[in-house]
Amino acid sequence: MSTAKRTGTPSPELHAADSHDLIRVHGARVNNLKDISIEIPKRRLTVFTGVSGSGKSSLVFDTIAAESQRLINETYSAFVQGFMPTLARPEVDVLDGLTTAISVDQRRMGGDPRSTVGTATDANAMLRILFSRLGKPHIGPPSAYSFNTASVHASGGITVERGAAKTKTVKATFNRTGGMCTRCEGRGSVSDIDLTQLYDDSKSLAEGAFTIPGWKSDSQWTVQVYAQSGFVDPDKPIRQYTKKELQAFLYGEPVKVKVNGVNLTYEGLIPKIQKSFLSKDKESLQPHIRAFVERAVTFTVCPECEGTRLTEGARSSKINRKSIADACAMEIRDLAEWVRGVKEPSVAPLLTALQQTLDSFVQIGLGYLSLDRASGTLSGGEAQRVKMIRHLGSSLTDVTYVFDEPTAGLHPHDIQRMNNLLLQLRDKGNTVLVVEHKPEVIAIADHVVDLGPGAGTAGGTVCFEGTVEGLQAGDTITGRHLDDRASLKEEVRKSTRALEIRGATANNLQGVDVDIPLGVLSVITGVAGSGKSSLVHGSIPTDEGVVSIDQSPIRGSRRSNPATYTGLLDPIRKAFAKANDVKPALFSANSEGACPTCNGAGVIYSDLGMMAGTATTCEDCGGKRFDASVLEYRLGGRDISEVLAMPVTEAEEFFGAGEAHTPAAHKILERLADVGLGYLTIGQPLTTLSGGERQRLKLATHMGDKGGVYVLDEPTTGLHLADVEQLLGLLDRLVDSGKSVIVIEHHQAVMAHADWIIDLGPGAGHDGGRLVFEGTPADLVAARSTLTGEHLAAYVGG
Repeated sequence: MSTAKRTGTPSPELHAADSHDLIRVHGARVNNLKDISIEIPKRRLTVFTGVSGSGKSSLVFDTIAAESQRLINETYSAFVQGFMPTLARPEVDVLDGLTTAISVDQRRMGGDPRSTVGTATDANAMLRILFSRLGKPHIGPPSAYSFNTASVHASGGITVERGAAKTKTVKATFNRTGGMCTRCEGRGSVSDIDLTQLYDDSKSLAEGAFTIPGWKSDSQWTVQVYAQSGFVDPDKPIRQYTKKELQAFLYGEPVKVKVNGVNLTYEGLIPKIQKSFLSKDKESLQPHIRAFVERAVTFTVCPECEGTRLTEGARSSKINRKSIADACAMEIRDLAEWVRGVKEPSVAPLLTALQQTLDSFVQIGLGYLSLDRASGTLSGGEAQRVKMIRHLGSSLTDVTYVFDEPTAGLHPHDIQRMNNLLLQLRDKGNTVLVVEHKPEVIAIADHVVDLGPGAGTAGGTVCFEGTVEGLQAGDTITGRHLDDRASLKEEVRKSTRALEIRGATANNLQGVDVDIPLGVLSVITGVAGSGKSSLVHGSIPTDEGVVSIDQSPIRGSRRSNPATYTGLLDPIRKAFAKANDVKPALFSANSEGACPTCNGAGVIYSDLGMMAGTATTCEDCGGKRFDASVLEYRLGGRDISEVLAMPVTEAEEFFGAGEAHTPAAHKILERLADVGLGYLTIGQPLTTLSGGERQRLKLATHMGDKGGVYVLDEPTTGLHLADVEQLLGLLDRLVDSGKSVIVIEHHQAVMAHADWIIDLGPGAGHDGGRLVFEGTPADLVAARSTLTGEHLAAYVGG
């Protein structure tokens, strides 16, 4: 790149239009960014590095991508904008040279039960057209093969106007053939409520028959409605109810009844439970309520469609002896081969387009998936790669693609594939911005931006900007750790007992027999799709002694923060209440203590109709979220808003001694510091946390659980190279305290640090699901008998 192009000044041999080859950011102050200014080359691959929480996502997603999206939205009419999400302008002085930005992040796909891998990528739509053209017997148009379309039949009279005043009523019929199974409504499974979990039928309502959490027979209003409704006898055991009483008790329609002189609504127990518990997001429920829901509701495969979601007609229509249900159940790489075998000139363009889509899955390392896989069950990394498939065949160029750790969940063997895809996008003339920690991805960058030096308030500045070689030679945290290599342990811990798994067949596991040693650090590894999660989450019994920390996302609104999520706020509120002799509810911004103007949000959200909404700091509380009278109460010389503004390390010291000494709060804060979140403000909204911060917050929360076996699913996700070392120390402390730690992991540093490695493979999907190695890391390196062994040997220099 010439000097003239780098400075943006056109040279004589350049056309003026060719001089705009930089994205210029000046004075960015979003989140923790400290007025930073950088220039990013267009049509190049730029990698953003830095410790977790240093400001990478704030710069790439919340500044560059957000402003690009906002400017695009402003090109639409005010009417259309009214149906779009409202975006505020990022806090930045100058953003110049932006192009259309497409963000491909790790947000999981929606958990809608009807959303599958096929429907999310249009592969299903092409298959439906194919079967409607070639399927024998022919049953109808593409909708006849769709599990999201119900069959509709209607007939009646319609009015037809003819001429000035002549009308005529004629008989008309309407038919639409859909493929949705009528029993399960296209979900593939039917739910049933286990009545034995709701009540003890040997008792009467007066004796406390209900076993639902929070339903007490003596004082709970909901229970009193049933007892005094008049529909059932409160003193008669439920098992002695007549058929009419049981019908009213379980399925009664809503009706007004008078209880103790108060008008209340009575409805059957089943619809009441569905509204009270089952209509809510399970992840947002309190742990004991969630456990009840998991006990009370059973999901079984639909007996009518056998889990295919489709009608019998859709399943009977076949091409080359395969129905559309068979095709969607095949692994995508096998489906791609089957499509190649379909020879029909009349649909050649359709077959070519479908073939390209399916080959993209295989190329991106997702050939082990099937099109009928529910999209909500994909990991964050898998979901991101599925989204990538939409863009690989795109005709668009000069687009800015923004990726958030695209290698998450990838085995070292698969990272090279991902690198090739990123380079393909760049070589088509696109600008590719990648937030990443893996040295393998940083190595292929044309340009590197390193943010830091620390996290939170200690970050937000540009520590380095330039080439990969310059980063390696520079004195930044990332530069110093780029060539880090964890060495194999000289001596591994010995296990005295093991967790026996026999004949494991969950998903693609092929009758795996393995003993997972306890009392040591065990790592389960293998290529993506080899069966690691199936073995651990599907075969290890989830009894009282097992604490499982999987990849399910943290649920939280902008009102949630680390203090509320970890339960830290409860002892803090009680300490404030005790010190000031008032109610704990006063110290909750979601309850009595909330500022009445902003309702405890700290900001006022203004919906401006068709225009973009705005969020302004509440003038009455100054963003503190609490009523002024509440801020007069103090603990250790601080009010509640000042405490919530403390970083974890300061709060740990504050609650550790002196007047504010609160052991329960101090214990939680110690755990947060242990997982490397000491810089985090305890009142910071969860929505502003990075992926790595959320993962460690979840780990800190579960560290307080009583259990002897910890199961962690890729705990290094989102962790900087420097933070991995701290994580290894934490895992060692857990094992040394008498716990057993089982980790599903691809990171070679964790593998090298393990006491025992279990490697699954040799491939993914039906090529995996077998035990290919078990033993110490040193034995794996010496043998080099598996893909993992080869990569680990190269990593440790063996």
